[in-house]
Amino acid sequence: MDLTAVALLVSFISVSLSADNAGGKVRSCADVRQFYSGKGFTLSGVPESEISGEHLHICPKGYTCCTSAMEETLSNLSRREFEGLVREAGRSIQASLNAQYRTFDTYFLELLNGSERWLEEAFVAALGDLYRPNAGVFRDLYADLRRYYTGASLNLEEVLDEFWMRLLERLLKASDPETASLLSDDFLECASKQTETLRPFGDAPRELKTKLVRAFIAARAFVQGLNVAGEIVRKVSQVPLSLECNRAIMKLVYCPHCRGLGSVKPCINYCKNVMKGCLANQADLDTEWQNLIETMLQVASSFGAEPSMDTVIYSIPVRISEAVLTMQENMEIYTSKVFKACGDRGEEGTPSSISEEPKKKASTVTALEYKPSPKSAARLEVQVTDVSSKLKEMQFYWIQLPLALCSGKTASSTNGDKCWNGITKASYLPEVMGDGLANQINNPEVEIDITKPERTIRQQIMLLKIMSNRLKNALDGNDVDFQDTSDDFSGSGSGVCADHLCVRGRPPVFGPKMDRPKLYTYGPENKRVKGSGNQIQPSVILLVLLLATLLLRR
Repeated sequence: MDLTAVALLVSFISVSLSADNAGGKVRSCADVRQFYSGKGFTLSGVPESEISGEHLHICPKGYTCCTSAMEETLSNLSRREFEGLVREAGRSIQASLNAQYRTFDTYFLELLNGSERWLEEAFVAALGDLYRPNAGVFRDLYADLRRYYTGASLNLEEVLDEFWMRLLERLLKASDPETASLLSDDFLECASKQTETLRPFGDAPRELKTKLVRAFIAARAFVQGLNVAGEIVRKVSQVPLSLECNRAIMKLVYCPHCRGLGSVKPCINYCKNVMKGCLANQADLDTEWQNLIETMLQVASSFGAEPSMDTVIYSIPVRISEAVLTMQENMEIYTSKVFKACGDRGEEGTPSSISEEPKKKASTVTALEYKPSPKSAARLEVQVTDVSSKLKEMQFYWIQLPLALCSGKTASSTNGDKCWNGITKASYLPEVMGDGLANQINNPEVEIDITKPERTIRQQIMLLKIMSNRLKNALDGNDVDFQDTSDDFSGSGSGVCADHLCVRGRPPVFGPKMDRPKLYTYGPENKRVKGSGNQIQPSVILLVLLLATLLLRR
């Protein structure tokens, strides 16, 4: 090639550059400066017009309005805003779980308190002064029931057995106050051992235990499930953003501003790939989270099944009244047998020294009957329906989160050629990845090692399995204690049944509702930077010069 050809080629490059850069005029960075200062950052060092972007580490290296310091500042901002959005989304789920906990807790304790009041009123009316010195036996029973429900380490069957033994002791002493002092501890212990054989209370203890234990196991497991689910959401929502994810979020959110394309929204499929990559570990919670929610729905449904929860709770005074009435009606037969077996001072087989003279008939208890009112049934139905609908709303939370963060103003509704694709304003071609860590192996936007799952999230997946297992056992009436498995993961020694999860007090406070951080901020739609034509990238210029060199060598 002669010098004339070279001159023509160089002239062509110059003309192209000049035409592409609007007749030699450099693009203004006024919109970027306005956006940057609007974020609260100083304009010191911010270019007045576009500069070469070879210094950029995250954004495309074309002409840019961002310096290295600006890129780092915006990258940190994008991380804080994204983490804030994830925490805010988590807080909404926590708040819903917390509200369901408070509602159910209030309802259940109102039932229990109402049951206790009814028993006391009925027994005071029937027994008068005879009831008051023995009221502690009944109050202790209800206190233990509350303690069990709120997570105390109690065996509910043993609690009920202890109650019936104490009640038997009080009734034996009340049957003949003059000889009550003759009943030694050995005698009372012997009498309690005869309970299963002599059955002084009839079938009432067995019937109460069968239904009450199942209802309380289910109620306790249910509120624990609500608390555990909320705590898992809190911990997962606080997992920090990885370095690679931070780069991807910055490129998605603020790199368009650096390119002077602040008004162009990200392509929706581009946004989905970024979010699915950044929230891949969280999406792996989905299977066990759905299992937990589904099991909680089954437990909630069981509250309204026959016998309904309110019927079971109000059956406590019913069964106690039946038991006391049964013993009063058969007191002479029972005492005769028990004194024959245990003697009057605990000496087995010793004849009783208690007077056989006729005794004044004691006050008796009338057997109570509970009939659920339409209002009570309607309230229970509302409780079950409300909690079920709220649980269903959050059943697919972890796989819907990436889509939620890309909805609305986050990304354009269509995937045409007028959206930001991570490089420029054009269509986005790669396919959308699936959910979960394993599906991110070919994610074009986020580099992620699928062989290294996030540790905290793996712990929470295990806790979900444990809680689901507890709820499934509760459906069968089995009370399975939590096992502390966290040592296998973190060595912290804090299991699922930590005090703040299993012992009721104030439910978890998830903080006040904050204004949602604004992750995606765009410049005015109508403000256009002066200039015409498409801007040639520095890499294109180098390519043309390389071609010219090769031609000269020929």
